[in-house]
Amino acid sequence: MNDSPSPVLAAAMRDVAAAVEAGLDHLLPQPAGPTARLDDAMRYATLGGGKRLRALLVVAGGDLFGAPRAGSLRVAAAIEMLHAYSLIHDDLPCMDDDDLRRGKPTLHRAFDEAAAVLAGDGLQALAFEVLADPATHAEAAVRAELVLGLARAAGPRGMVGGQAIDLAAETRTAAGQPLDYAEIAHLQALKTGALIAFAAESGAILGRASVADRAVLRDYAADLGLAFQIADDILDHEGSAAELGKAVGKDAGAGKATFVGLLGLEGAKTKARTLTSSAQGRLDRFGLAAKVLQELAEFVITRRS
Repeated sequence: MNDSPSPVLAAAMRDVAAAVEAGLDHLLPQPAGPTARLDDAMRYATLGGGKRLRALLVVAGGDLFGAPRAGSLRVAAAIEMLHAYSLIHDDLPCMDDDDLRRGKPTLHRAFDEAAAVLAGDGLQALAFEVLADPATHAEAAVRAELVLGLARAAGPRGMVGGQAIDLAAETRTAAGQPLDYAEIAHLQALKTGALIAFAAESGAILGRASVADRAVLRDYAADLGLAFQIADDILDHEGSAAELGKAVGKDAGAGKATFVGLLGLEGAKTKARTLTSSAQGRLDRFGLAAKVLQELAEFVITRRS
């Protein structure tokens, strides 16, 4: 299995990651005064880590429809802040109780639980502030649509709702009533897929794409998000903590619903490949202009971290 991105995708990932990192460094508050520790915690959790796949989805989608890079990068930074907030809270003892994230101690271990809660809250609020700022897009209607889209992706019928279902699934599994495939797919479409779908569509929103083209990107991202989560389950089963920068095997050990647990390892790999092919096929209408998005779908299921 080739787990390295193609030269085209590698260059795009490198360029976007560097630009988003610089944007985040500028947008996140510099530690100063009585909130210095909070500022430090927000920066610790957000800077210098992750593959920035959601950011790449924003920028590649925006490029597809001619959106200015400056606006795409601001939206990408906002989504990365929101994603960082979700990881901070997921790692807390009352949630997944993890000690390692991106190869370093989780925020509540490096600081404390109160700092982690507040840093997550701060990042969530700052993400919406960035989207609502006229610097993101000159048109108020576009900014409003971005704010609405992120709120829906992150809220009770999106990421937060998926986390709630995930926690409840542990109790069901312990009672001998594990989730079936449709239920796990729904859980992950909310917990992981909703933010990925918004990231892909947000570039089209910035580029004022047609309703049909936006629907194509949403469908592409729905397949991509599910493939991404299946790949995560596979890595949790056969990867290593050194590769992933976090503990492995915890989900199965905790009785969480996973695709590997339901479909078996080979069945999960087959399903991930099917979803990737579907995602790539949805982009055919865009031809070579969607090459980065095409190759990203392949990378999602071949990565080792």
